[in-house]
Amino acid sequence: MRELRLGSRLVSDRSPPYVIAEIGVNHGGSIDLAMRLIDLAKEGGADAAKFQTYKAASLASRHSPAYWDLTKEPTTSQFQLFQKYDAFGPDDYRALADHCRESAIDFVSTPFDSSAVELLDPLVPFFKIASADLTNTPLLRQVASHGKPVVLSTGASTMEEVREAVATLESAGCGELSLLHCVLNYPTADENANLGMISGLKVEYPNMVIGYSDHTLPDEGMTALSTAYLLGARVIEKHFTHDKSLPGNDHYHAMDVHDLKRFLAGVGRLVAMIGASDTKRSIESEEISRLNARRSIVLDADVEAGTSLTEEMITYKRPGTGVSPVHWDAIVGRRVGRSLARDHVLQWNDLAPQE
Repeated sequence: MRELRLGSRLVSDRSPPYVIAEIGVNHGGSIDLAMRLIDLAKEGGADAAKFQTYKAASLASRHSPAYWDLTKEPTTSQFQLFQKYDAFGPDDYRALADHCRESAIDFVSTPFDSSAVELLDPLVPFFKIASADLTNTPLLRQVASHGKPVVLSTGASTMEEVREAVATLESAGCGELSLLHCVLNYPTADENANLGMISGLKVEYPNMVIGYSDHTLPDEGMTALSTAYLLGARVIEKHFTHDKSLPGNDHYHAMDVHDLKRFLAGVGRLVAMIGASDTKRSIESEEISRLNARRSIVLDADVEAGTSLTEEMITYKRPGTGVSPVHWDAIVGRRVGRSLARDHVLQWNDLAPQE
């Protein structure tokens, strides 16, 4: 069975999902709002509150074009957008980590450069790597060298690129890894979500915990996340906000505390429905049904003691408390040991000993 320890949780095929509330930069540079979002993520039931650690100058050149929906976020330069939200320094991230610890929720932040990796290493229980850095070999090696579990998003990648990234991480010291299916569209249209790729990752890596990082627009039933769970995603990441109506690239496709609560309530039902075993068996609550809804061999005529039963003398009816029709061929030709009335539910002790 696939297993992975993330923070205080052991995540496996049989577990509820490990939910990462991707606060990212939805704090808008306010440490107070960032802490409030941590509290909301905890209230909603998330396992981790995740941020992003970068400086615009080390992340994007001044000539990096946008790749998001410009009707939602009109900034056409990646550098300019990232510069809006890179105000936090080392002390801020330490304060956020402290607040998470006090709130009993895992603190995670995605590092986007070498200095961020070293800053975050003592603060995070595992590293999350963004899809865009799946081919960033030096960053992968640096992260892996710290020996912590790694969660890697796979948006906009080919299977060969995923294999190379996994090989890079493992050869550099990563012993615990989870891959998240992801589509790098902001937002991701339903027809582009390709949740079936979760199944492909499970086939490719049968011993690895697989997950999903979502950018679809949330609906009332949180359909994308629930479907991902049913397909086997056990680490679920989604952007998180306190107000989905706010302008900005990561608010309008994010979930809020109410979405998160609905998702976890729904997935709780799914966990209960899926059950703890994939081996087909009769369960305890079905025992009364086995007895009363199944059929027994029933006499279709009055018979005298010593009569050899023919098919014309018997039928099958409920309840299933007598001889099962699975023994039909063995019953035909057997003699009854006593006289029996029509509609009698045949029992084994009704039969005469075989000669």
